Amino acid sequence: MSLSNADITRLLIAIVLLLVAAHGGGQLCVRLRQPRVAGEIIGGLLLGPTLFATVLPQWQEAIFSRGVATGPALGAFYQLGLFLLMFCSGAALRAGVRSGERRTAIVIASVGNVVPFAAGILFLVALKPGNLIGPAHNDTAFLLVFGCAIAVTSVPVIAKIMADLGIMGTPFARIVLTVAVFEDIVLFVVISVALGMVQAASAQAFSLPSLLGIKPDTLLSIVYYVAASAAFFSLPLVLGRAFLQRIAATRGNLFAWSSPVAFQLLFLLVVTALALFLGVAAYFGAFVAGILAGRLEGVNARAHEAIKSFSFAVFIPIYFAIVGLQLDLLQHFDVVFFVGFLAYACAAKALSAYAGARFSGQPKAAARDLAVALNARGGPAIVLASVAYGARIINESFYVSLVMLALVTSIIAGAWLDAILRKRSREDVLFEDAAEAVSAATASARPAPVAEAG
Repeated sequence: MSLSNADITRLLIAIVLLLVAAHGGGQLCVRLRQPRVAGEIIGGLLLGPTLFATVLPQWQEAIFSRGVATGPALGAFYQLGLFLLMFCSGAALRAGVRSGERRTAIVIASVGNVVPFAAGILFLVALKPGNLIGPAHNDTAFLLVFGCAIAVTSVPVIAKIMADLGIMGTPFARIVLTVAVFEDIVLFVVISVALGMVQAASAQAFSLPSLLGIKPDTLLSIVYYVAASAAFFSLPLVLGRAFLQRIAATRGNLFAWSSPVAFQLLFLLVVTALALFLGVAAYFGAFVAGILAGRLEGVNARAHEAIKSFSFAVFIPIYFAIVGLQLDLLQHFDVVFFVGFLAYACAAKALSAYAGARFSGQPKAAARDLAVALNARGGPAIVLASVAYGARIINESFYVSLVMLALVTSIIAGAWLDAILRKRSREDVLFEDAAEAVSAATASARPAPVAEAG
């Protein structure tokens, strides 16, 4: 399709503004010792209806709404940013906990996932907020999204916070990340099922559910999407985390050696397309592709770092900026509901995580800080909001509330941990307590000294 100079100009200006706003906001938040993702979303927020369209509505419309190229191109950037974010997140999963920490993480993850999810269901039963459901009008899918919104924890955000604070090597950090990884995996499976339940017939035209005659929003469709999502996620267990490395090392695979970057991107697209054909959410396919990339070595590892660097420089910041661009805090932000929702979500998550930590043997100080850290919802909650809104499971008002929940809880977690470290020394009693609790738990389970895993 041929584009006019005006269309190309609008598109380039839109991309430049999104990149400048995302990186500018992200860098400002980093300087304030806050998650970069918060600044990237805020940067996009300033370019949307909340500010730019209010102050200079004609300019905002001319840049982001007019022309035949801007909307589709930004949509493509948005999808690619989401896919690359999930691919990099999947590839970054590591198992590095000790045996005593593993026990603690399992207990916290179990209690901290089931209880908040149940609390979300109770919230819906008690208040019946039907005004939050999207045009798809699927109560079951909405329930799954709402429960996940209460229970989710962010791996990328909390990992970045702890890396910036220099505490990644502590037992505290290992427990938090292990719990967050488990919760994110559960989230992605559940949301994949919810998305499958609301797929329109047109979206299923070229898919296995369509070939099998499975209709959306039926008991058979629920069973199918649960089974398909679980089976798809089992691929890393069946094939192994180093699957992509083994393919790349196969003799005769000249493509992998001549262009490792293209080889990995092709693998990402193939696995994502396979997920879509099976009726599984596309972003879930990208996540599994990242896990299958596993432990890349040599030229493939360098190629993956190149993909990661470029993705976090261009596509992923634009993705988060577009998330902010879609927010309208003037028309679709119910402050009263959000304050109540924020308090309820934080209380349900924090109390359950605290109870799980105490039950597993953690002292009060460590349990308290684990509860605050695990309240950071960050990127996964934003992905949850954006895909649920795109699938019309939730309406715009609840979409705004979910994104704001992710922002506020991530900022709170970062500020809390930063304040703790500023108040105390690096040999903080909080982390000493965590280490002692882990040692005690390990000693009770196995007398022998604990060895580092992985």
